[in-house]
Amino acid sequence: MKQRVVITGLGTINPLGHNVPDSVDAAFKGTNGIGYITRYDADITGVKVVGEVKNFDFEGHFGRKLIKRYDRFIQMALVATQEAMNDAAFPVESTDWHRVGVYYGSGIGGLESIAQQDQKGMEKGYDRLSPFFIPMSIINLAAGNIAIEYGIKGMVTSSVTACSSAANSIGDAYRAIRDGYLDAAVTGAAEASITPLGLAGFKVMHALSNEDDPHTACRPFDLNRSGFVMGEGAGTLVLERLDHAQNRGAKIYAEIVGYGATCDASHITAPDPTGEGALRSMHQAVLESGHSLNDVDYINAHGTSTPLNDKTETTAIKRLFQDHANKLMVSSTKSMTGHLLGASGAIEAILTVEALRLGVVPPTINYTTPDPECALDVVPNEARHVTIRLALSNSLGFGGHNATLAFKKWESV
Repeated sequence: MKQRVVITGLGTINPLGHNVPDSVDAAFKGTNGIGYITRYDADITGVKVVGEVKNFDFEGHFGRKLIKRYDRFIQMALVATQEAMNDAAFPVESTDWHRVGVYYGSGIGGLESIAQQDQKGMEKGYDRLSPFFIPMSIINLAAGNIAIEYGIKGMVTSSVTACSSAANSIGDAYRAIRDGYLDAAVTGAAEASITPLGLAGFKVMHALSNEDDPHTACRPFDLNRSGFVMGEGAGTLVLERLDHAQNRGAKIYAEIVGYGATCDASHITAPDPTGEGALRSMHQAVLESGHSLNDVDYINAHGTSTPLNDKTETTAIKRLFQDHANKLMVSSTKSMTGHLLGASGAIEAILTVEALRLGVVPPTINYTTPDPECALDVVPNEARHVTIRLALSNSLGFGGHNATLAFKKWESV
């Protein structure tokens, strides 16, 4: 028997805020979390505009000794998860931690540690590397450290599917609970690739925005978009079997009701221009939800602000939803956070869940010039206060990975 799955905890750290309430408030106000780079000299790469996590004292949070064991992406994963676990408020003594899992991904992992340790090896000798180098860098150690921190002993794993990593992690966790393998799961993703190596790598691919103004650099679906802006951060959701949550009196944010995952099998970086893979991903999620396409009110789009993605995603939405596409609200919150790569789907899932709960659809900011090839209601520049009951969140990654999550407004009756 399939189990219903609900969200009972949320946590995040990202360019809009250090927690969920601040981040949601900023997103609904249309705040731009993108700014000029501060972590190192922008002249190193020529990339000036990013979505940094700002003014958070990681050393004060972890302590000088412990912080040396965690790459920045792990630090962010643990900060976001602490908020989510506090929010979910599991009774420690009575929870069967063998029935709780961790599904936590990243697109790139400890890129900063890899670059720093390689530089240290070249300058001082490779026998001087940190003994924590490997566990700082490998992607599964975000999930592993979360499990260690909370004593979680069920399935602990990591999806690594580029920009779909978070959505695949959340979707896989949902199905593990739905199919009876777990009672609950901690899920999401973290990314911290705002480094000279990370930015230069995307720059030489011509994937990044070519604008230096933080207020125009990221403009999804706009005719004048030129590429994405790199962001960083983490998002954590606690998923739980409905009766398990109800029996302990947990707060319920929303219900997760569907998941779609496909591959374009077309190109290593470019999306299939027909939108076929993204179309099938969305269709799978809606079918699994038990609803019709016309029941979908809102899509939190992948919406990267690249010429190819936004056009292709629009094509997929129009092909799938037909006439209903004209009634859908489709916004890109990357316009405010930048593109958090593997973690983007986690932040966007949180904003989608809160949109359902609070009846506010976040806007696509920096939108000034409509693109005829992206003719959607992108909720331009200002949030919209409207009740929505079924929403999708899309994540589309390099390698042709497509993942879609379907969320339903929680109604206790």
